Amino acid sequence: MAVKLRDRIVIDSDKAGQPNREGEILEVIEAEYGTRYRVAWDDGHESTIRPAGGTAHVVHAKAKEPTGSRR
Repeated sequence: MAVKLRDRIVIDSDKAGQPNREGEILEVIEAEYGTRYRVAWDDGHESTIRPAGGTAHVVHAKAKEPTGSRR
């Protein structure tokens, strides 16, 4: 999963009827045993996670347009 700062991560709920958990990636932590992400969740909490395969997907942040480029 190619992830950058400010991308959004969505963790699929494992219980029927429960909402997915969504947040913004604040930090990408590379280690020998895998990559972890520090996430600011939409509910105001913050945590460090290492998602299991198939439980998460990333919505990439849109690149900001340079100031003054619109006419």
